[in-house]
Amino acid sequence: MRELKNQLYEQVARIGKAIASPKRLELIELLCQGEKTVETLAAQAEISVKLASAHLKELRMARLVDTRKEGKYVVYRLTSSSVADLWVTLRTEAEERLVELQMALAAIAEPGADLKGIDRSEILRRAAAGEITVLDVRPQAEFSVAHLPHARSLPIEELKKRLAELPKDVPVVAYCRGPFCLMAKAATELLRKKGYQAFHLADGVAEWRARGLPITSPTGSE
Repeated sequence: MRELKNQLYEQVARIGKAIASPKRLELIELLCQGEKTVETLAAQAEISVKLASAHLKELRMARLVDTRKEGKYVVYRLTSSSVADLWVTLRTEAEERLVELQMALAAIAEPGADLKGIDRSEILRRAAAGEITVLDVRPQAEFSVAHLPHARSLPIEELKKRLAELPKDVPVVAYCRGPFCLMAKAATELLRKKGYQAFHLADGVAEWRARGLPITSPTGSE
């Protein structure tokens, strides 16, 4: 009986071993935005394709990611939205318990620009009424997979030259891939310098879904 119990715990520990790597956690976060090739993941995680492939192999062995072929490319995706939920839960627990992480996140937030603690349903209501502009500054490909309701896509690399598209009399709420993503922070800082009333929403699509809130995808709202 002891041997059987050991085997049970060992199987669960496979998940822990698979995610016990900062880069593998980052790859999971990137895959929360939608499926991606190894080359794209390597570029976005700023590692070599060889190293990305090795990390993805470990995640696949733990059944956290899966693959499909698209021509000569191998495309990775999360095996289930529950893997995204696991990432959000793990990161949230770390944020609540680790002072070092709290301090690092506090350094990201610009005073007066962070929307942490604001009721998300109120953001939805105001966005639907046109009282705020919800800005998704991720790459267009990620926006096309899923995004927050009523959001408009304006990738961070295009923001500066397309500022005229945003009315200055409506507050802007910018978001990207979640609390660890710096694109929304950069967008908020730029908008504020240009005279916009701008705020940084720490949530990404994975966090929004984990809260039980709706998201918009090509197949409709979830």
